Amino acid sequence: MQVEQVAGIAGALIFRPTPHVDERGFFSRTFDRDVLKQAGLDPDAFVQDSISRSRRGVVRGMHVRAGAGEAKLVRCSYGAVLDVVVDLRPDSPTYRQRETFDLTGENQVTVYVPAGCAHGFQALTEPADVSYRIDRAHDPSEDVSIRWDDAALDIHWPLPVTLMSERDLAAPSLAEALARLT
Repeated sequence: MQVEQVAGIAGALIFRPTPHVDERGFFSRTFDRDVLKQAGLDPDAFVQDSISRSRRGVVRGMHVRAGAGEAKLVRCSYGAVLDVVVDLRPDSPTYRQRETFDLTGENQVTVYVPAGCAHGFQALTEPADVSYRIDRAHDPSEDVSIRWDDAALDIHWPLPVTLMSERDLAAPSLAEALARLT
């Protein structure tokens, strides 16, 4: 498994596995505690795994947690998504920068999203399954959403948005969300 720094987001990492492909399909390692340790992450810090299934065109995000934040490992286990990370850490050298990633069930790439960064994605296939491994138990009172189409984020979603949660549809602007995070 190769580990790469994400140039546009300080502390973000990409984990590229080497799937073993044959006539049956493929086998791929998606989590390796030794690789995480070598990359400077504590593999024991991750306390919860979750999965979402989305229909083509669905946007989930942009989400970030208030308080101590939440670091996560994100991977598309089936289908394909455009994954987006925005650095919202005021002391970060990459503050307010954005990066996008093509995550697919074929490449099994994992993105490490540092605490304090907003995250979201758009499903490009029908369906798209996204797996999350997070480092804190979920506390809904700390959830902060940012309007998915806020011009300040400058995110170019590749498909028309077909469906969103009520929470995401009613999300405040980036400026309003930043006020809640401080």
